[in-house]
Amino acid sequence: MATPMFRFDPVDLPPEALAMRAEVREFIKEHQHLMGFSRGEFNRDFSRAMGKRGWIGMTWPKQYGGHERSAFERYVVIEEMLAAGAPLSAHYTGDRQSGPNILRFGTEEQKQFFCPKIAAGELTFCIGMSEPNSGSDLAGTRTRAVKVDGGYKINGSKLWTSNAHRADYAILFCKMAGDGKEEPDRHAGATQFLLDLKLPGIEIRPVLNLLGEHHFNEIFLTDVLVPDNRLLGKEGNGWNQVTSELAFERSAPDRFLVLFQMLREMVRMAGLDPDRATAAALGKLIAQLATLRSMSLSIAGMLHEGLQPNNESAVVKDLGTRYEQDIPVVARQLFPVEPELEAVETYVSMIARSTMNAPRFSIQGGTREILRGIIARGLGLR
Repeated sequence: MATPMFRFDPVDLPPEALAMRAEVREFIKEHQHLMGFSRGEFNRDFSRAMGKRGWIGMTWPKQYGGHERSAFERYVVIEEMLAAGAPLSAHYTGDRQSGPNILRFGTEEQKQFFCPKIAAGELTFCIGMSEPNSGSDLAGTRTRAVKVDGGYKINGSKLWTSNAHRADYAILFCKMAGDGKEEPDRHAGATQFLLDLKLPGIEIRPVLNLLGEHHFNEIFLTDVLVPDNRLLGKEGNGWNQVTSELAFERSAPDRFLVLFQMLREMVRMAGLDPDRATAAALGKLIAQLATLRSMSLSIAGMLHEGLQPNNESAVVKDLGTRYEQDIPVVARQLFPVEPELEAVETYVSMIARSTMNAPRFSIQGGTREILRGIIARGLGLR
């Protein structure tokens, strides 16, 4: 029997995608005062401005607020925005995965209600997946939904939920409550809901990162009543739905471009005539970046074809995580300085921020152990 292989076909950007790049760069210049070191900033006005340009929901059907552009045109927009450090957080989750998930599994009412608002930059989503004591092991989720008159009563908690304190909705992953017996199939009963974060019974508590910033949250759900029309897809189909959603999350260029500005600063500091060791170290990082971009573009091509590159996405996420965590390490070796968050010098503050942010790269989108389990199954090794 042939060994399963991953598919990373080479892809060239079509002319319309190349033409898009100049337009996006001009837009970035107009909003230069909002650009920063990472995409972590949350700015609804910027998201609305992108929505007006048609740069959210780019590949979606026009009847749902989309623009029916290619996945490659969308890729160029995201790539340029990430490289510039644009404040994408207000719309990024909805554009990247929540909207596509609704388009694929949602009812007609859900598509008409949510997708045009996401595409306009008006509606913000977050992801209710990880939990205390189970982390990225989604099959171990303990949050439970019980069918009641008119909807579902949900109890449980979620952890590491980025922007839950600012988002309007979450796509909540949980399981239908069973009869108390141990279920041999760990995926059984998995179900997703479109959760209005203003519903009674929801408490959102901040989880501060090492920088003291508030991006992460823990969500507690106590007898939260979600109406019938906010069930996403079908009861028990949640595992299929969430793995489809994660293919979008794990393959995007934000898995290797978050620290692009720091790499550019390192190249600037090296100058036109770096020593051999510096040139070799920077050359390795740039070669890795080119490889990851090629793999990510290949996945964009598969998504354009309507395929589900779950295994390939896991590879890109795992390699991208290691790559981004390597950048500050190499930076400190080549250009050693004492990190200082409030430093006037750009590179010094970048070192501090990237070093303290690096641990989260291993958490978001699935831990390294989970990803490598997916890769092993894709290769037929488990």
